Amino acid sequence: MILLTGGTGFIGSAYLHDALVKNINFVVAVRKHTDKLPQQVSQVVVGELSATQDWSKALQGVDVVVHCAARALVLKDVSQDPLTVYRIANTHATLNLARQAAQAGARRFVFISSIKVNGEWTEEGKPFSPDDRHNPIDPYGLSKYEAEHGLKAIALQTGLEVVIIRPPLVYGKGVKGNFASMVRWVKIGVPLPLGAVPNQRSLVALKNLISFMQLCCVHPQAANQTFLISDGEDISTTELLRRVARVYGVPARLLPIPVSLMNFVAKLLGKGAMANRLFGNLQVDSSKAKSLLGWSPVVTIDEQLHMMME
Repeated sequence: MILLTGGTGFIGSAYLHDALVKNINFVVAVRKHTDKLPQQVSQVVVGELSATQDWSKALQGVDVVVHCAARALVLKDVSQDPLTVYRIANTHATLNLARQAAQAGARRFVFISSIKVNGEWTEEGKPFSPDDRHNPIDPYGLSKYEAEHGLKAIALQTGLEVVIIRPPLVYGKGVKGNFASMVRWVKIGVPLPLGAVPNQRSLVALKNLISFMQLCCVHPQAANQTFLISDGEDISTTELLRRVARVYGVPARLLPIPVSLMNFVAKLLGKGAMANRLFGNLQVDSSKAKSLLGWSPVVTIDEQLHMMME
């Protein structure tokens, strides 16, 4: 039996539907009963993510926990103390669940972390690897790093098998944020000053991430490992937008504005972090997932973009 958290979210809902197709026995923990889940899915109400919530009913008979629930990254967070808010949901609640899972007899805990634990950007040709020095920059990344650190301690204390997955940008059906905005702008023909961005970024298709999560639930060699995964093809912002345009059958209206000029303007406007995401490199080395678990991507970037369109 698998306990899934975050089953109504972007990643969790995709995992849920894949598990239904494969007839995997699972239950979904929810804050309150919801009509967003298919009727055949078993729901257990656990309340808000916190350091004290009771998971006992949800953990009955559970062998594996797949923990997707979290406070998602908010680009314009207006909280007076964002780090405390992220820690409650992403660190303390995660460790509380893991401790109770171990006590209830669960064997494995699969944790969806973030590449932000490694950092925000890489030098071209020098991708992040799972064993690199951690360099979380923002409160979200720090809360995920602290959760990872605590999970490893719980694993040593209890014998719970912990699997940590740090995905880069995930895209697919239901994606939100900057990726969704760029797709929308391309579709309606908005001219974008992104026609000469030579960066290299790793992405992971939602379908690829779900396939890897399923593998991590069952593969013996995944126990107590940390993985970085991607589609296996790094791509520039310019090339990504061209492919989006091609999938939707619209012209790519991309203006070849020099990156140096756009970086200068972005910093003047206080948008340096956004500029790093659009113009900087962020590459990951997913060779460990392939060599240790025998995993390989199940779809290409173009195939996932076509699925999004459909």
